Amino acid sequence: MTDGTIHYDDMPSPIGRLRLVADARGLREVWFETGRHRKAADPGWLRCADALAFARVQFEEYFAGTRQVFDLPLHPLGTPFQLDVWRELARIPYGTTISYGELARRIGQPQAMRAVGAANGRNPLPIVLPCHRVIGANGSLTGFGGGLPTKRFLLAMEDRVAHGDLFALT
Repeated sequence: MTDGTIHYDDMPSPIGRLRLVADARGLREVWFETGRHRKAADPGWLRCADALAFARVQFEEYFAGTRQVFDLPLHPLGTPFQLDVWRELARIPYGTTISYGELARRIGQPQAMRAVGAANGRNPLPIVLPCHRVIGANGSLTGFGGGLPTKRFLLAMEDRVAHGDLFALT
């Protein structure tokens, strides 16, 4: 990829089509085909499967149950607070969940639960930065950009893989 160029491509997944967006520094965004933050590709972007192959392979491995940690160059754009929240999302272990309050405590701002929730909701790299692993304090599934059925699917898939039930994925 040349500097300044933004590439995108779509890939099928068990949760619907995903749009991957990257620049020369790394993966910038992952979009769900459905969900509350649907967008269209910018007319200046270039569709290029080869430019996104590095990410597509890891997503395929994740959905196959053979990858639990993404190892991708990332380039999310956000405020310093959002970036702090998103960095902490990456530390939530596969197959586990935490509450918004716990996420706020982990970034050293225990009173900022609503702001943490808002930053979580604007995460441009869902799945890679696993915002689906953040749930309500009472264990309830709260909002998710890809919709609650997608969040349920991802959490159930990770739980099955984490407990060695790979056959449940087929």
